[in-house]
Amino acid sequence: MKNLKYDLYRNETTTIFEFKSIGPNGEKTKVIVYTETQSENIYNLAFGDLIYDKVEKKYFFDDSTITNNGDRNMILATVAESVYVFTKKYPEKMVFFKGSTLARTRLYRRAITINLDEISKTFLIFGVVKNKDGSLLNVPFKTNKDFFGFTLKRKELWKQ
Repeated sequence: MKNLKYDLYRNETTTIFEFKSIGPNGEKTKVIVYTETQSENIYNLAFGDLIYDKVEKKYFFDDSTITNNGDRNMILATVAESVYVFTKKYPEKMVFFKGSTLARTRLYRRAITINLDEISKTFLIFGVVKNKDGSLLNVPFKTNKDFFGFTLKRKELWKQ
């Protein structure tokens, strides 16, 4: 993505990333987590704020927080960068993501649309729809269609 990005820090397996959102509401720690799904070779991307619970004395991940630090595009570009890093290490894996709300899912569709030329150089992009039976299906991405979520797959494995 064309926007500035925050510095990403990752674990050894490249499945957990951390970065700091910096803005008028202070410095907020953001976390990106890639987890296996029930479908072989599909990983779920989730991101949100890392929050410390003083009562439980432990950290938890909150994907519903709105930080309002004025850096939304920089955050989205940083999350997108993690997809490039994750799939470079695991090119056979597909990455699924959706927003925690319908509005966030639409925001992600707009971000993909704005950066479609750049993203398409590296990834096959799918919209995810729910079938009548509730199962999920990858369909070609369309810029003007609402989706349940999105799946990205590195192109180099598909050139064979």
